[in-house]
This record gives sequence, structure tokens and C-alpha cells, in this order.
Amino acid sequence: MRRGFGLALFVMVAVTVAGVRGGGRAFTAQDQQPPRHSEHVIVSRVMVDARAVDSRGQPIRGLQASHFRVRVDGRPARVESVEWVGETGPGARLGTSPAETSSVAQGAPAGQREGRLIVLLFQKDLEPSRIVGLMRMLIDMREFLDSLGPDDRVAVLSFDSSLRIWLDFTTNMDKVREVLQHGILFKYPPRVEPVPPPALMSTLDIVRANRAYSMEEVLALLGQALEPLPGSKSVVLVGHGFGQLSGSTLNFEAAYAEARRALQAARAAVFCLDVTNADSHTLEAGLEMTAEDTGGFFARTHLFPALAMARLAGALSGHYVLFVEVTTPTRRQVHDLEVDLMGVDGRVLAKRSYIDQ
Repeated sequence: MRRGFGLALFVMVAVTVAGVRGGGRAFTAQDQQPPRHSEHVIVSRVMVDARAVDSRGQPIRGLQASHFRVRVDGRPARVESVEWVGETGPGARLGTSPAETSSVAQGAPAGQREGRLIVLLFQKDLEPSRIVGLMRMLIDMREFLDSLGPDDRVAVLSFDSSLRIWLDFTTNMDKVREVLQHGILFKYPPRVEPVPPPALMSTLDIVRANRAYSMEEVLALLGQALEPLPGSKSVVLVGHGFGQLSGSTLNFEAAYAEARRALQAARAAVFCLDVTNADSHTLEAGLEMTAEDTGGFFARTHLFPALAMARLAGALSGHYVLFVEVTTPTRRQVHDLEVDLMGVDGRVLAKRSYIDQ
């Protein structure tokens, strides 16, 4: 018993002396405790596209930062400033610094209007409950083009068995009308003519587009192609929906997660016009979710198509860019986003989340 105690004491003393001679220190109980982890936060500024609309779907102009309430991950976030970007140009900006104005207008001189980038995407299906609505929308969309300005650029795509590109971004609305009138339903798309930047064909993965088999993959490809292009964009999806019904559950392709991420990163709001001749149906859930995730809206067109087109023209006529100061944990990458109006009757169309870049 004494020999064991003496040997243990000798070893403890020897270790302590060795630590002192080596310039170190004796080990204590605190050295065996695991290090404490501290939560770090970062303060950043996030740019949010927000469309404030009234009960008729028409834009509400003249709003200031105090009219918007923003919550990130359930916590209030301060709106530093807002800027109106739309058909009246950025001259209506409110409380915006020159640096912020430049970032929104993509370097354009103050007061100069930047043309909008609009993608028309038609989901083609010859099923009787869908084809009639699609034909009606092809007619109404030609009239919608009259609401666009001379600097606005439109690209036309369609999807049936694969993604087909009819026109890259163009200001020539006569070409767009020709495609809508004679191309989508009756022809095969010709070779797409090259256009000056920003060009969709310069960023679109053509190989994957030819192999795309679902709307989820098409939306992912489109979001990835739009992401490198400057500014905000609008996608008008005219179709009947997507998803697979399993029992009472509607499932989506795995590509939808990438579609949501890419469209949000591209600042692309998707406006979904349902052509199905029904008051409701299962596949409309895909259209509704896409619109809500990206800051667009969902509308049925089988009863009041003119009302849906008026809402579309109003929503696309302009939007606010909010510069929001956000304090978030460094370990979280995807953040929930809520934007509401304060003191004003109406609603806000904005994406529901964003990803730290």
C-alpha cells in the first residue's frame, strides 16, 4: 500500500518538475475542461425586392422606409432606405445614398430608366382542360406586350418534353407577337439569334435544357441562367402546374430546392398564371409555392383572364428595393424573410427566404 502511494507521488512530482524545467506549467483540472463555444453574429445589409400592391393588384407608390416592416428569422430588421424602380424610373427614390442608387440601377446615370428583363415561359399541354386556356393566354399575352416600354426586353421559352428557347431577350415586340401567335403551338423553334448582353443564351445550359423532363428542373435551369445577369427579373409562367400526387400528399422533384435557391439569388419573381379549366386542382400547388417563394403571385385565368392580366401589368410596372440591416448568427446560412406594410392598406410580394452569399 505504501509503495503504491509513494510511486504515484513520485510520478506526479516528476511531471510537475518536467513542466517547470521545460518552460511549461503544471496541468490543472481546468486544462481537462472542453473549450467553450461562443455564438458570433454578423451585421450585413440585404437587398430585398418588394412589390407593394393594393386590393386590385395595382402598385402603391410613394412609400418610405417606415412603411415597411421586415423580420428575418422571426426577429425585426431595420429598413435603412427604399428605392422605387419601375416605369417612372428611379427618380422616385426615397432616402437612398448615391452608392445604393448605383447598385440598383446597375451603374446607370441618375434618373435614367433601366429596361426590365421579362421571361415568358409557357408550359405546353394539349389536354382539353388545358389547351383552351393556353390558347387564350397566348392571345392575351400579345395584348399585354402593349404595356411594356421601349427599353424592356422579353425572352420566350416553352416546355413540353424539353425546354425550348424561342427568343433571347429582345426589345422587338413584333418578334415576340409572332412567336406567340404562330410559334408556340404550331412550330418548332428556329435557331436562336445571338443578342447583346444581357443574353440568356450566354448563361443557359443548353445540354441540360434539351434533357429537362420536369418543371422543377426547368425552373432550376432558368434560375441558374438568370442569376449572373444584372438587376431584378420577372418570370411569367403560363401553365397548369407540376408535382406528383401520392395518396393525399403532393411531392416535388428534388430539383425544386435548387430552383428556389437559384431564382431567389437571381432576384427573379415568378408570376404563375394557371390555364386549367377548373376552380381548383392538385397541380396548382406547384404554381402557388413557386410564386410565394420568389415574390410573385398565383392567379387562375379560366374565369376572369382580364383581371389576371391587369394584376400582372400592375405588379411588373415597378417595385421597391429595400436595403435592410440584418444581424444574423454566422452558423445559419438560409434565413426566413417576412415583409409587411405598416400604416398602408395593401400587401407585399417578396421572396420568403434568402441565402447568405
